[in-house]
Amino acid sequence: MNDRLPQIPATARAEVDQELARLNTQITEANRRLAGSAGQGGPNFVQNAILGPLKDKRAATLDRIAIAIGRSAQRPTGLDALAACTLTPDGSQQPGGQQPGDQQPGGQPASGPVRADFVDIRSVAPNLRLPRRTPNASTGLFSSQCGRNAQGQHNSDNVIVAPGVDNGAHHVHDYVGNTSTSGQSTDESLAAAGTTCVNGDQSTHYWPVLRARDGAAADANAPGGGLDGNIGRILTPAGVSLRMTGSPVGKVTAMPRFLRIITGDAKAFTNGGANARASWTCTGFENRRLTDKYPLCPTGSRVQRILQFQSCWDGRNTDSANHRTHVAYPAADGRCPAGMTAIPMLEQRITYNVPRGVPFALDTFPEQLHKPVTDHGDFINVMSDALMQRATTCINTGRRCR
Repeated sequence: MNDRLPQIPATARAEVDQELARLNTQITEANRRLAGSAGQGGPNFVQNAILGPLKDKRAATLDRIAIAIGRSAQRPTGLDALAACTLTPDGSQQPGGQQPGDQQPGGQPASGPVRADFVDIRSVAPNLRLPRRTPNASTGLFSSQCGRNAQGQHNSDNVIVAPGVDNGAHHVHDYVGNTSTSGQSTDESLAAAGTTCVNGDQSTHYWPVLRARDGAAADANAPGGGLDGNIGRILTPAGVSLRMTGSPVGKVTAMPRFLRIITGDAKAFTNGGANARASWTCTGFENRRLTDKYPLCPTGSRVQRILQFQSCWDGRNTDSANHRTHVAYPAADGRCPAGMTAIPMLEQRITYNVPRGVPFALDTFPEQLHKPVTDHGDFINVMSDALMQRATTCINTGRRCR
């Protein structure tokens, strides 16, 4: 949806975010109605009782989005063309739909992913390219040991993209670090909360859960879970690595407290892959990375997700209207865009023991069909200024610290 909107004025961002979340809630409610009315009515029941009213609700919401933008910028036109929804072959409501006949490994219905979304990692050629280090490179590393979410801290909120909204993500997130993070969090509440990190780092790290699609789960009837098309058993990561590294061309500057960064695009399947940045691989094959495929790993190897965050900052803002323009990725040679400053590069690396022969999939928004290209990570820096300065000094002096 965001790719169909013009640049959203900062004054309209909160209202537009609320309405975008409402669109996803409408899909969830329609799917619940569809599941609860199976077999009811005549041949036109679904169209008259579910799809028609859903289109009307979506049209009204899209109109409110246009009005909100139009108060301080040119009002967008043509959004009503996005109101209609179709049924996917598994019977759920999706904007756009999916081709019938597709199946995922294991023969499960085509609500995604499908067989073509998986590839044997051994068939992938090495493709990792790293920028050359200059003599001025900052070569140190700072690690935060924050556990692997063995305690099961989950919710389907997204405090960065949809603040104040319950189930704003419509998919479940794993959390490590800050123990209080939800859609209702504020800078003040995060700063007052506990943490799973051993060094007192209160930062919040989160990403969509990975599920083994081998049967019902505890959240099969819950928002973010089964009611949003996310089915199966949530896999607890076997390991989580959180580390910050430097720049190949110079020193880095400390991140400001409460800096918010997202990497990847939760809607890359429908938006296109311009912001798709997450990588999939297998342990022992880390120089072979995939963006739009799930890896099938050989015996003894584990599925691994690698989420690398933007490491150039505009020097002023801790967030931006689209949650992207205050930060940027460096160029291929490691240099930041003009006017931006290098900051430590955060990498979230999540590893799983995926049961052999069992289909697995990422949680996604309903219309994203569990595609691996939608993988993404979120980060709010809640390190104390002293801890961040220690991390920055460690990186700039070439040491390895935690």
